Amino acid sequence: MHLSDVLVLFLFQRVRRQSKPTKAVLKVTDYHVKCSVVSRYAVTRVQSSVWNQLPITKEAAFEVDLPSSAFISNFTITSNGKVYVAQVKERAAARKIYDAAKKQGKTAGLREIEKFRVAVSVPSGARMSFSLSYEELLPRRLGRYELSLGLRPGQPVQNLTLDVSIMERTGISFIKAFPLRTSRLLSNTAQGDTEPPASTHVEQSACCARVRYSPTLQQQNSISSKGLNADFIIQYDVDLKDLMGEVQVYDGYFVHYFAPRGLPVVPKDVIFVIDVSGSMIGTKMKQTKQAMGTILGDLREGDHFNIITFSDKVHTWKKGRTVRATRQNVRDAKDFVKRIIAEGWTNINAALLSAAQLVNPPSSASSSHLSSRRVPLVIFLTDGEATIGVTAGDTILNNAKKALGSSSLFGLAFGDDADFLLLKRLALDNRGVARMVYEDADADLQLKGFYDEVASPLLSDIQLSYLDDQAFDITRSLFPNYFQGSELVVAGRVKPGVKDFKVSMSATDSKQHVKLENDVLISYAKGNGSEDLAGCSGDLEGISSFVHRLWAYYTIKELLLAKLNATDPATQRLLADKATNLSLKYNFVTPVTSLVVVKPDADEAAQTPTTTKPTTAATTTTTPSTARPALPPVKVIVPSTEAENIDGDPHFVVQLPKLHQNLCFTVDGRANDVLRLVEDPERGIIVDGHLMGAPSKHGAEERTRTYFDRLTISSATGGSGDIMITLSLDAVVVEGEGQDHLPINQQGSVIRQGVTVAVDNHQSCWIELAKDVRFLVLFHHYKQPSYLQMAHLGFYITDGRGLSASSQGLLGTYAHTSSVTLCIAGFNIKGQIQRKMTLGVNNTCAESTVLWDMFSC
Repeated sequence: MHLSDVLVLFLFQRVRRQSKPTKAVLKVTDYHVKCSVVSRYAVTRVQSSVWNQLPITKEAAFEVDLPSSAFISNFTITSNGKVYVAQVKERAAARKIYDAAKKQGKTAGLREIEKFRVAVSVPSGARMSFSLSYEELLPRRLGRYELSLGLRPGQPVQNLTLDVSIMERTGISFIKAFPLRTSRLLSNTAQGDTEPPASTHVEQSACCARVRYSPTLQQQNSISSKGLNADFIIQYDVDLKDLMGEVQVYDGYFVHYFAPRGLPVVPKDVIFVIDVSGSMIGTKMKQTKQAMGTILGDLREGDHFNIITFSDKVHTWKKGRTVRATRQNVRDAKDFVKRIIAEGWTNINAALLSAAQLVNPPSSASSSHLSSRRVPLVIFLTDGEATIGVTAGDTILNNAKKALGSSSLFGLAFGDDADFLLLKRLALDNRGVARMVYEDADADLQLKGFYDEVASPLLSDIQLSYLDDQAFDITRSLFPNYFQGSELVVAGRVKPGVKDFKVSMSATDSKQHVKLENDVLISYAKGNGSEDLAGCSGDLEGISSFVHRLWAYYTIKELLLAKLNATDPATQRLLADKATNLSLKYNFVTPVTSLVVVKPDADEAAQTPTTTKPTTAATTTTTPSTARPALPPVKVIVPSTEAENIDGDPHFVVQLPKLHQNLCFTVDGRANDVLRLVEDPERGIIVDGHLMGAPSKHGAEERTRTYFDRLTISSATGGSGDIMITLSLDAVVVEGEGQDHLPINQQGSVIRQGVTVAVDNHQSCWIELAKDVRFLVLFHHYKQPSYLQMAHLGFYITDGRGLSASSQGLLGTYAHTSSVTLCIAGFNIKGQIQRKMTLGVNNTCAESTVLWDMFSC
C-alpha cells in the first residue's frame, strides 16, 4: 500500500496517566524498554512489535508517555523488513496541520507527562515494529535522581523486558527500584510495599548499576489482565566529595555538575502568598490548609515568615514584617490558616506587591544587614487568572519585577484553571521556578514536596566561571540560589588546545562570601574518562558523546525559556531560529521542530494503489531523489505543544447572604441547552444562559464540558417598554426604545429606563437593573488558547438583595435561602430535568442530585 506525502507531526501533550485501556486487537509480540544513563544524561529507547493475526487489515497504535523535559531523537517504523526513519523538520512546515488538529480537539494540558502516539494500518498476516528514542537530563531533587520509565504495551506480552544501565564516574552512593507506579498519585509509592516488582534484578558496583525487569505472562496478568499500565521507578544518587563538583570534558565540550554536600543551611525570609478566591472553595482549600499546616511545622527557628491571603482583597497575617518561626508564632499561624475562607475575585497584582513590601521593607541599614543573612523567598499559589485590579499580564510582570528586587519567586499553579504561563514568566523574571500542582487526592503532598525542595537554601548568588580564553558557548552559569538536595548544571565548549581547564566559583553562604578555584586536567586520549567505567556491564557506547548532546539539549532549553520571557518580536524570532537550528543539527524534536515521514518517489508509488487513506490531514513535502519504501497508512494524534490554562469548575460560586456561606457547583449540561439562571416574577427580571460544547478532558470523555457563549437579560421596567440585554463574546447589545451596541474591548455605558449597562477596560460588563440588583459578566478570552480553552462568558450576581423572595432559576433560587436543606431541595419551575451537579456548602464540595430549570433552543 502507498499513500501521498504525509507529514507526521509529533507535538507534545500533557495527559492523565490513567488513560482508558484500549481494546487489544493485534497481538503485541515484543515490548522492550532500554535506557542508558551516563552521568545523569539518559537515552531511552522503547520498542514494540505487533503481528496482525486477523484476516482483515487492522490498525496498530503505538503510544509512549514521555517525561515533559525529554526530547525525541529518533523514531522508526519497520514493516516487512523495510525501515522507515522519520526526519526532524522545522515546525513552520507543519503549521497548517497543527492548527487544524487544535480545532479537532485532540489536546489536553493536564499532567507533566507528554504522550507520543502513532497509528498505522497493518495488513492481515503482516508484522510491524516501532522504535522511539528520547533523551533527557535527570534533575536532582531532594538528594536523588529519579528515572521514570513507562510500561504500557496495552496487553500482556510474552517477551517484555526493561533494561537500565547507569554509569556515574564519581560513584553511585545508592540505587533503589520501587514498586510499579500504577497511579499518578505521589502516595502510590510513599506508603505500603516498597519492594520492586517480582522479576526485578538490581546489580551495583562502585560506578555502575544495572536494573532488569522481565515479568512473565502470569506476573503481568496478576497486575492487570489488560496488560501493564504503569511506570517503573528508579532512584539513585552519586558520590560527590569535591566542593567544586564534577567537571567532565569530552571532544571539545564540558559539563559541570555542582552539588556540594555538608554546607550549613542559610535562614530564610519566606512569604506564603495564598489565593483564597471563590474558585478555591472546597477540596483545593482543604488541601492547601493541610499542606500549610505541615509546612509551617517544618520551619526552622532561624527562619522568618509571614502569610498573605488574597482574593479581590489582600490580607496580611502580620502587618509590615516577617516574624521569627518560634513555636508560638507557628501555632498562631496555623490557627490563622484554619480560619481562611475562600470567596471573591483574584487580584494577583495586589498580592505580589504586598509580598514585595514584606521582603523589601523600607528599613534602616542595620535591619537591612540582618536581612541580608536570610534568603528572601516568595511562594505564590493561585488556581486562576487575574480577574480584578490589574489584569494585564505584562503590567503584572513589570510591577512584580520592580517591587521584588533580589527576592526569589516560586509560582505554584494549582489546577488547570491557573494562568501557568504568567506564573512561569513571573518566576523567570524573579529568580525562581514555576510548577504545576495537579488537582488530585495527593495535592497536599505535591505542595509539601515542592516546599521541601526550596526549604533549605545553602548558597545564594552562585557564579560558576570559566576563563574566557578557554571556554565559549556556555549555558547559564549565574544562579540565585542553591538548595539542599539539588544540583546546578553548566555546559559549554572548550577551545582547541586547552589542557589545563580553570573553573572558579563564588557565592554567599550563611556567614560570608566564599570563592573556590579548581584546575581540570584535560586528557585528549581516545575515550577520555571511560577507563573509570571499564567494569560496567552496560553498553559503553555514547560515553564520549554524551556531553556534546547534553550541551545541545541544555542550550535549546535555555533558548526556549528566553523566548518565552522575551517581549520583543525580533528577539523572539532570533531565539526561535537558534533553537530550531540546534534542534535540526542534533535531530531533536522540540517545540520548534516536528517529525516528518516522506513517501517514495511518485513512479514507485504508482505501482501499487493506496487501499486505505489516512484519517488525518496531509500536506505535500519535497521528496528526495532516493526512492523510499512506502509506509502503510498512518494517522497521528496531533496534540498542542503549548501548556495553556483551562477554565473549569466551578461554573458558579453563590454567596448565601443569610447563611454567610458560599455555594459552589458545576452544571453538566449539553451544548445548545439554555439555562434559566434567574427568574424574578415580581421584579420582571429574567436571565438565560446559552451553553456551547467544549472538548472533554482526556481520561474523562464521559463527562461533558460546557461554557456560556451568550447571555440574555430582560427586565420589565413597568414603563414604556421592556429592556433586553444580549451579551455575546464580542459585544453587548441593549434593546428597548432603540438599540445600542457596546464593543467589549472599549469602555462605554448605556442608561435606559433606570437600567445601567457599563463595559469597563477589564473586559467585564456591569448591569444594574434596580436598587440592590447588580450582575457582573466577564468576557474570558485567551491569546494562545489550548484546545480545552475556549472564549466564554462568566455570570455573577454581585448584589441580589433586591430580588424578591419568589425568585427562581439556577441562581435566583439561592438569593433568599435560609437553610442549606432548601438549597439542595430543587426548583419549582416548569421543564425541570434531573441531572447531577457538584454542590458545596461551608467550603466543602459534595455530589448531590438536584433539579434545575432547562429550556431547549
